Amino acid sequence: MEVNTTEATVLKQPVENDKAIVVNQIIVRNIDRTMKEISTWRNAHIAAERVIWPIRQRLYDIYKDVELDGHLSGIIEKRFLAVMNKKLTFRRKDKTEVEELDTLIKSMAFRKLRRETLNTILWGVTGVEFVVGKEFAFVEVPRKHIKPEYKIIAKEQYGFEGFEYEKNPNIIVMGEPHDLGLFLKCAPYAIWKRGGFADYAQFVEIFGQPVRIFKYDAYDIKTKNEVQLIADEAGNAMSLIIPNQAQFEMMDGKTANANGDLQSKFIKALNDEMSVIILGNTETTTSSSGSGYAQSKTHGEQQMEITKSDMEYELQYLNSPKFIAILKSYGFPVDGGAFAYEQEANVAMLAERIKVDKELVNIVPISDDYFYETYHIPKPDNYDELKTKMEDDKKLQSGIEDEDQNGPAKPGDKLPKKNGKKAKDKSAKKEDTTDLSDEPGNLSQFDKWRMRLADFFAQAPRD
Repeated sequence: MEVNTTEATVLKQPVENDKAIVVNQIIVRNIDRTMKEISTWRNAHIAAERVIWPIRQRLYDIYKDVELDGHLSGIIEKRFLAVMNKKLTFRRKDKTEVEELDTLIKSMAFRKLRRETLNTILWGVTGVEFVVGKEFAFVEVPRKHIKPEYKIIAKEQYGFEGFEYEKNPNIIVMGEPHDLGLFLKCAPYAIWKRGGFADYAQFVEIFGQPVRIFKYDAYDIKTKNEVQLIADEAGNAMSLIIPNQAQFEMMDGKTANANGDLQSKFIKALNDEMSVIILGNTETTTSSSGSGYAQSKTHGEQQMEITKSDMEYELQYLNSPKFIAILKSYGFPVDGGAFAYEQEANVAMLAERIKVDKELVNIVPISDDYFYETYHIPKPDNYDELKTKMEDDKKLQSGIEDEDQNGPAKPGDKLPKKNGKKAKDKSAKKEDTTDLSDEPGNLSQFDKWRMRLADFFAQAPRD
C-alpha cells in the first residue's frame, strides 16, 4: 500500500532546555569504510531520492571516501580558497566598517564557519549549532542526522524522530531539501579512479620486473624441486616453472599497452571530469598538450564566474536574519549592517579598460568619481584644492606652448588672442626681413640672385 507524504508521521519534539546542545542528544555511528563500488553508489543514490523516508546515510558514507581522493581534494581547496582569501568586512549603510567585527572575521571559528558554508555546495546540506555564551562558538551537526525534507535533526541516523531545527534560534541548516551536492557527480569517477589505480599497480607489479622462466624435464621430479627452491630463494620477482615439453606463451596485452599508457589516460580522463564538475574547466589545474594562453585565459574567466557565484552564496547565509540575530546575541553591533567583500583590483582587466576609458573621455564627459570607483583609488581629502591646481597647471602649460616674444606666460596672465597673435607674427616677420636684408648671411633668395647678377656685369677697371 502506498503511503502519502502528507500522511507520513515524523516525531518532532522541541528542546526541553534552551541551553542544552541538540548535538549532544543524538547517537552518532561510525562511518562505513567498506569497499565501495559503482553499484553501491547507485543504490545509495536511489535511497536518497525516495519520496517517502529518504535515506542519505549510505550516500554520505560514500562521500567520506570520495573526499579522500587527492586530485578532488586539491581542486576543492582551490575553489574554496578563491572565496575564503577574499577580504570580508561588515559595513553599515553608510559604508563605514564596524571594527568590532574585524576581530571576529579574522578568528579561526569564523573561518571554519565560512568553510562549512561552502561545504554545503559539495554535500547538499550543512548544519551548525551555536553555543550559548560570551564567545562566538559553534559545533557541527552530523549530516547523516539532518532530515531536510522534514526539517528535523534525528536522534538516530536511520530514524526520523528528533528535534525541529527551524524553531531553534541557535541552529542554522544550510542547503536545499532535495540537493545532494556536487559529491554525487564526483563519486562514480572517484570510485572508477580507485579501480584504475589498482590496475595500474598490478601492471607495474607484473611488468615492472623481469619474468623468470624455469624449464625442467617432465619426468625429472628432482630437478623440478631444485628449480623451485632456486626460484624461492632468488627473490620476489615473478617466476614460472614449466615442463620442457610444454609450450609456453604469455598473452599479456603488452603489445598494445607497452608502458601502461592505457591506465594513465584512464586516470587523467577521470581527473578531468572531476575538474570540470568542481571548477568548470581543466586548464586552471592541469595543462593539456594543445593548450595555449588564450585557452587558459578563457578557462580562468570561467572559473572567476564560479567564484563570484560562491561569494554571493556565502553572503546569503552570512547576511540572513537568523545569523545576524545570533551575532547580536553575542553582543556584536550588527544593527543596520551587512557583510560585504572588499573590492580587489584586477590589474589585467583594468589595463584593458583604461584604454577604452581614455577614448571615451574625448567623446563624452566622465566624472572623476567614476575613475576613483572603477580603479579602486582612494579619493584625497583635499580633492578640490588638488583639482584646482591641476587645472591651473594645464592653463600654464597651454600658455607656454602659445608664448610670444614677450617671454613665457605666468600664472594669472591673460593669454593673447589668436587674431592679435597672427597679426603680430606677420609684423615681426616683415620687420625681420627688412632689418636683416643687408647682412650677407641673412639675404633672401632674390637678393642673392641680384648680387650674383651684378657681379657678372661688373665694370672693368679704368686706365
